[in-house]
Amino acid sequence: MGTLSRPGDAAALREWDDPESGAVMIHDPHAQTLTAIVAVSHPAFALLDPDEQHRRVVGWDRVLAGACRSGRIARLQVSERTLPDSGTGLAEWWERHGINDGSWAATTYRDLIERAGPTKEHHATTTAVSLDLSAASRQVRTQGGGMRGAATVLRQEMTALTGALRAADLTVGDWPTADELAVILRTAYDPAVGVDLVRHPLVGRSLATAGPVAVAEGWDHLRTDSAFHAVLWISEWPRSQVFTGFLSPLVFSNGILGTVSLHYLPVRADQAARDLRTKKTELISDALQRTRIDQIEDASATAEYDDLLHQEADLTAGHGVLRTTGLVCVTAGTVDELDAAVASIEQAAIQASCETDSWGSRRRRSLLRCCRCVEGCEECTRP
Repeated sequence: MGTLSRPGDAAALREWDDPESGAVMIHDPHAQTLTAIVAVSHPAFALLDPDEQHRRVVGWDRVLAGACRSGRIARLQVSERTLPDSGTGLAEWWERHGINDGSWAATTYRDLIERAGPTKEHHATTTAVSLDLSAASRQVRTQGGGMRGAATVLRQEMTALTGALRAADLTVGDWPTADELAVILRTAYDPAVGVDLVRHPLVGRSLATAGPVAVAEGWDHLRTDSAFHAVLWISEWPRSQVFTGFLSPLVFSNGILGTVSLHYLPVRADQAARDLRTKKTELISDALQRTRIDQIEDASATAEYDDLLHQEADLTAGHGVLRTTGLVCVTAGTVDELDAAVASIEQAAIQASCETDSWGSRRRRSLLRCCRCVEGCEECTRP
């Protein structure tokens, strides 16, 4: 058991090396969660035909529905990271298939691989599952209590998630160890060192030193070691029907390093049904009140009620209800490059029928509200 070297509130996170699975689990003592991460790979989704895409989306729906029915999962997170490629893949292919006979063609080809390899990019997808220790307290006590009992319960969720992911035609890798998680964290704060870490597999594999050496926080960006970061929040999702891979412009933004992260917070079926009934009652009461005062019904209220009916039908059909949050972390080497990358991501979000908002702009608006507010209204005091 050890404490992760992370800045800010994340410094309280602790690691637990599970002896049974060999995976590292992250314990958040404040949120009362225990989290494990797994690497996921998949074929080129954008190149599949529409029927196959729809079939895979249905399989992913079953994964999310299983997370809702469990009742013990606090969060399911999917992250798509864009990282600089070390070029080892091309070099390994040349070693296996190339004809290194000293000819001009072989020499030129080898030089091209050495120069072009590090300039390429590759994508890495991970799925994280967080166990709600409060909701699973009874099961944890049954398994012996403490971190060992919690790890046993989380392993059960890991096994169920692995089976659901494979049923959705996704290739599930190994659950990362502490050394592999250290590389993920290190490259997030210091992307420039990622190529060297891949080429030297015995260096930088400690969670105790995985955090950044220096951190400088600004209004609209964060600087850590060799990179500048900005986080965009997907504040508005599509209001109309979109195609299956509508997030492709955000995920496949050429020349931009960053992470697209989707956070799914499952809601228990009984709680979701109560929330839907409460919301339905409110909408019907509002409609009756507008009719009583001869107010014209607007399209937004009708669309909201129709959406509520669709959610109720999906819940009855066995689907789960989740609260979804989308975050896009953009990384660049300089402030100017970061501004250009953020502008490109904002345009990509528009192409995906989404709207994004930066944390920096939200903080500035919150400060303006608080400066003008005398009594501290609810809007100003909201975190």
